[in-house]
Amino acid sequence: MAPFKPILPFFERSRIKKANTEQHPTYKSYVERFWKNAKFVENPPSIYFMVEVGNEDKEVMITEDLIRRVLAFGDKADDPIGYSERMVKGCFYRMGYTGYVNHANFAKSNISRPNKFLVHVVIHALGHRKRGYDIAVDYIRCMIVALTLNLP
Repeated sequence: MAPFKPILPFFERSRIKKANTEQHPTYKSYVERFWKNAKFVENPPSIYFMVEVGNEDKEVMITEDLIRRVLAFGDKADDPIGYSERMVKGCFYRMGYTGYVNHANFAKSNISRPNKFLVHVVIHALGHRKRGYDIAVDYIRCMIVALTLNLP
């Protein structure tokens, strides 16, 4: 853990601290039930599903605003979700990226050690991937840039 100590204070003051550090038990039955009956509702954009509370079913709606509030991201709905390619590439170079920046995916192995830990945490905590945890795709790179530069 010694090589990663320089980045730990950064995580302490980052806007994703709560999302990365708070742990709640996740039961397999909850996950299975969610995927069995979850539905996306377009207006307002949300995910709707039923949970069993005692002997009765309760309706649950998850919205972007709820996620922002519960995870305490400190952003707003109208904040940018992407950044220019030039800005992303420049930030990765400043973070010590040594790979070819014109590839669609950036390899985690081509970045300096403390920043590699940041990339690893963002990919695992905020990426919705089933595999390929060593690659930072475009939306993950934008998250990393926003965190690194303290942007919304």
